[in-house]
Amino acid sequence: MAIKTDSYLMNINGEWTGGDLDTLGVVNPATNETVGKVPYGGENETEQAIDAAYDAFQTWSERSSHERAGYLKKLFQLMHDNLEDLAQTMTAEMGKPIDESRGEVKYAASFIEWFAEEGKRVYGDTVPTHTPGKRLQVWKKPVGVVAAITPWNFPAAMLTRKMGPALASGCTVIMKPSSESPLTAVKLMELCEEAGFPKGVVNLMTGSSSKFAKTVMENSKVRKVTFTGSTEVGKTLIKQSADQVKKLSLELGGHAPLVVLDDADIDQAVKGTVQSKFRNAGQTCICANRIYVQEGVYDDYVDKLSKEVQKLKVGNGTDESVDIGPLINQDGLDKVKHHVDDAASKGATVVTGGDALHENDGVFYQPTVVKDVDQSMVVMQEETFGPVTPVEKITSDAEAAKLANDTPYGLAAYVFTNDVSRGMQLIENLDFGIVGWNDGGPSAAQVPFGGMKQSGIGREGGHEGIEEYVESQYVSIAMD
Repeated sequence: MAIKTDSYLMNINGEWTGGDLDTLGVVNPATNETVGKVPYGGENETEQAIDAAYDAFQTWSERSSHERAGYLKKLFQLMHDNLEDLAQTMTAEMGKPIDESRGEVKYAASFIEWFAEEGKRVYGDTVPTHTPGKRLQVWKKPVGVVAAITPWNFPAAMLTRKMGPALASGCTVIMKPSSESPLTAVKLMELCEEAGFPKGVVNLMTGSSSKFAKTVMENSKVRKVTFTGSTEVGKTLIKQSADQVKKLSLELGGHAPLVVLDDADIDQAVKGTVQSKFRNAGQTCICANRIYVQEGVYDDYVDKLSKEVQKLKVGNGTDESVDIGPLINQDGLDKVKHHVDDAASKGATVVTGGDALHENDGVFYQPTVVKDVDQSMVVMQEETFGPVTPVEKITSDAEAAKLANDTPYGLAAYVFTNDVSRGMQLIENLDFGIVGWNDGGPSAAQVPFGGMKQSGIGREGGHEGIEEYVESQYVSIAMD
């Protein structure tokens, strides 16, 4: 039986709008059913949102950090009060297992709570003078209007990781969620309204991402664009930002290596691999994509990993017992199939999994382990974004570092070793912004999140996260 399809609206300057526009259908990839419709906004609606955010900036930025924190704390509480509604919406629109969705809502709310407090700690400086009669100070000022463009795979957390520091620092925000999963953002906007944010401080746009990006890049009222998504799109935004030298924060693609050295606790390494690789069906930017295991423990690791992976249940994310939900769409499934087929054709062995599943017209792929892979295979060169674990045998720590760094990306990496000296030396040689040492789940609100090389610009989270939304203004005061 088809589920009810609700129509949603955008929110510009405190008004729900867009009911007269064409709509985009939001499809649940587990069932191929349309679960909601949102307005297809374009240049005109984006310009309206920019004007609203620009007009609201003056008064919002003049409020004290404690007053702004009060609004954020209300939003934090409302997110917890409405956790189940947010989680069910998330699972319905992008397929994530419901328990993972609940976890994401809590994670998303943690950014709102963290930055509510961090906004009170945006400190300036008093600098020792170089000459008598002067006082040298550094003031911190909010950047201005912020456009936030977010992906489909974490529809709550990717928004709050940007909203939190922007709003806490005194910026106003225009949110643009992915058209694949905009419904969670609408629910968050409803909670912002309930929290009492003044009109224009938070605005929500749905519709064309390309038209939105082009419009905000060309409008001088928008002082900063923050984006999470592919490196390809990130490069386009960098080019578009050049004419106005627009301030950017970019969290881009990853291709995370996971290294298991021969002194590691193999059970711990397997647990960490499953935790990292199979969350959200492998559709995360920091999940382990390339596994490098030292030859002395290779067979033991592959055997234990395969047994654990075989226990994972695939299905509709609304089922409480499901571990792996669907891929986001058919293109995602085709990419996963290509990576596995290419590896098998070049001599790799599929130990478990390796096939697409067809359940209720959904887009599913079996949790898969592939052994005896090498660097010639596509799966070791491109981010899979699916539930596939390719395992390559290595002989030394030096080889591990060389192969791990053999990528243009540098977002996350994982190292499993119980030898502190080996671990520190290996990690010092890794060019990645995030490293999990015997830890498959390193993310948290209080730490910086971001990458090196082509994985992005800037950091989100931690005390560094709010610095991306303020400018330093140096003031030299002559006292005489």
